[in-house]
Amino acid sequence: MQGTGSAGRGPDTMDRMPVRGMNLRTFASLKSGTYRIYWAAMMAQMGAMNMQMVARSLLMYEITKSATMLGAVGLANAFPMLILALFGGVMADRVQKKYVLVAGQAASAALALFVAICISFGIISGSFLLLAAVLQGIVMALMMPSRQAIVPEIVGREDLMNALSLNAAGMNINRLMAPVFAGFLVEWSGGVGASAYATVYYAMAVLYLVGTVIILFIPKTGTISLKGNGALRDVLSGLQYVRDNRTVLMVLLITLIGVILSMPYMFLLPVFTTDIWNVGPGGFGVLMSVSGIGAIAGSLVLASLGNERRGVLYLGSMLLTGVGLTLLAFSPSFHIALGVIIIVGVGQAGRMALSNTLVQYYTEEAYRGRVMSIYMMEFGVTSASTFLIALLSEVIGVQWAVGGAAIALVVIVLVSWIGLPSLRRLD
Repeated sequence: MQGTGSAGRGPDTMDRMPVRGMNLRTFASLKSGTYRIYWAAMMAQMGAMNMQMVARSLLMYEITKSATMLGAVGLANAFPMLILALFGGVMADRVQKKYVLVAGQAASAALALFVAICISFGIISGSFLLLAAVLQGIVMALMMPSRQAIVPEIVGREDLMNALSLNAAGMNINRLMAPVFAGFLVEWSGGVGASAYATVYYAMAVLYLVGTVIILFIPKTGTISLKGNGALRDVLSGLQYVRDNRTVLMVLLITLIGVILSMPYMFLLPVFTTDIWNVGPGGFGVLMSVSGIGAIAGSLVLASLGNERRGVLYLGSMLLTGVGLTLLAFSPSFHIALGVIIIVGVGQAGRMALSNTLVQYYTEEAYRGRVMSIYMMEFGVTSASTFLIALLSEVIGVQWAVGGAAIALVVIVLVSWIGLPSLRRLD
């Protein structure tokens, strides 16, 4: 069963539409009209998601006054990724990815609108927010593999790293801007009580809807590779493919280790800013912004590079992240931490873009959706690893918990550099 587009690239009519005056390698993927549509839809979706992360946490605390419920809502959102992402991969290989994206964006818009209406009518509760987080997690688990796997079908394999780096840059721009916009909307709505958050959820619904409309303009792409052999059988064949593909398995395992050891710091930064550096919420906001600037810079640098020595760059990014986090954890002052967190942002941007690129580049098209579903499960793993590092910080202190994980990451990367020469030689 074939799609209308050719495998590995978007429709010819749109790919021949150049961006006037844009000859830099950094923005090569934007010469594709189809990729420009995809990138615009992604920006709308990621803007809504970043607004949601801020608004949902603040609203949950406003309603419950419980730090435990803040952790619970994060786990509720992440848990479906661990359970359903593999089936999202089957959908990506069985259904036109465009249709999956349209359905996912529309469902997200409907869910955000429903929460906004409930807030407006004063019937919102902590339990309802937990349910909404689970439902949003289900949507993301089923949609995200398609959103990732469609990129090489749009731009081709040779521009894959450029496109994914521009994706990362867009995500980090949203990470900088969307929370600020969400905070402005809360203040504009009065800033007091749960009702102030209705405006944010209405704005999220609009952004999701805009993304849905934009996605409708993407032509069908790629090849549908599955013919309904049974979802569970297709999941198992995808897992077997990863087991037999040594290159993809190596990258997935090293990436998983990197996520477990490096991502918890983002959720534990408030402990550093409050208890270690004594700069409070304002300092936390500044740190996150500076980290985002470093991540944007790292993403744009990667977008400018060619397709050589990507294995070296991947391991180098992981090493940079580990070293940066070690320095951050033991920084004696906030001002030193401001400089160090730029290094962390650059390293994390490189790790995310390069791991995604390598996994997709070395995966056969027929299995790409299912492989990316395994890759996307890292979102669920992040919440679990954060919980474990948080528990460890209660025993040995947050500096040694985060710093110890970072040192372990440095050691593992160095061992991989020496012991896995085939990974280091990947292009």
